[in-house]
Amino acid sequence: MTSDADYDNPWKEAISLYFPAFMAFFFPEIGESIDWTRGYEFLDKEFQQIVRDADTGSREADKLVKVWRLDGEETWLLIHIEVQSQVQSIFPERMYVYNYRIFDMYRQQVVSLAVLADDRKSWRPQEYSYENWGCQVLLRFPTVKLLDYQSRSEELAQSTNPFAIIVAAHLATQQTNKDLEARYRGKFAIAKILYRRGYGKQDILELFRLIDWMMTLPENLQIRFQRELINFEEENKMPYVTTIERLAQEKGREEGREEGREEGIVRSSREDVMAVLEIRFRDLPSNLVEAIDQIEDAPTLKTLLRQAIVVESLSEFQLFFNQLASRDEQEKPSIDN
Repeated sequence: MTSDADYDNPWKEAISLYFPAFMAFFFPEIGESIDWTRGYEFLDKEFQQIVRDADTGSREADKLVKVWRLDGEETWLLIHIEVQSQVQSIFPERMYVYNYRIFDMYRQQVVSLAVLADDRKSWRPQEYSYENWGCQVLLRFPTVKLLDYQSRSEELAQSTNPFAIIVAAHLATQQTNKDLEARYRGKFAIAKILYRRGYGKQDILELFRLIDWMMTLPENLQIRFQRELINFEEENKMPYVTTIERLAQEKGREEGREEGREEGIVRSSREDVMAVLEIRFRDLPSNLVEAIDQIEDAPTLKTLLRQAIVVESLSEFQLFFNQLASRDEQEKPSIDN
């Protein structure tokens, strides 16, 4: 028996939530050259324009980020997450096309980085080039290969970087594609490591959600997993289980459960939106909390949850909220920025 895993979306959210940690884990020399005091900006609108105009297919997990170097120069980072299980000859070309399209459209120098998350050890593309009549085009790009971490399990076990957990979950998911009982055991082992690593409650909940999303289990094993996790939490006096169960249920709804069938689903969806906003932006205005609490439509709440994860600021979320409300035919609450 096999289970199709979702790699793209958990990776995309992990980068959005923990971008400085991503750079520190995979590209530390570049990360040390970034002036983090000036912040960073995800350029989703700009990148989607590139995807539409470049005939290479949409990439769910690619991210375009504006950062500032310590020398004061603005630089755009193009992060590629390649999760295809087979060698894809067009990948180096796509790296090149995205790189030159961004420069062509925005006149911004771009640093292209690639995380190769496939299951082929020998596939390690690092450049795209061609030459004709003395004219040469060449793009070399730094890459990391997740399979290399199979021999660095002790490093993953000791690291407090969130991406040590993400990588461990990714590799365990790949290795158990045809053995879901083994995936169940691996998922529980990773969950225990997550608790024992010294993360705060908010990071535990966020990372657990990403792991649960990636390491999908059939319903019978997921129920068994949740029960064992409850016992583990009770034995170790870790009172996170109620929230974790709720987040796991949200994942189950995304897997195809009909949303909004029960009042409890809507209620927990509201809580998910507010939990993510609190994790990212701390204190929430009371009018925003009240407005979210009035929403009864599960698909709307799902849309808001996604926005809560990817927006750059609370004011951006509030603007999106009001725009969504104005488009809806039903009466929806509105808030002031």
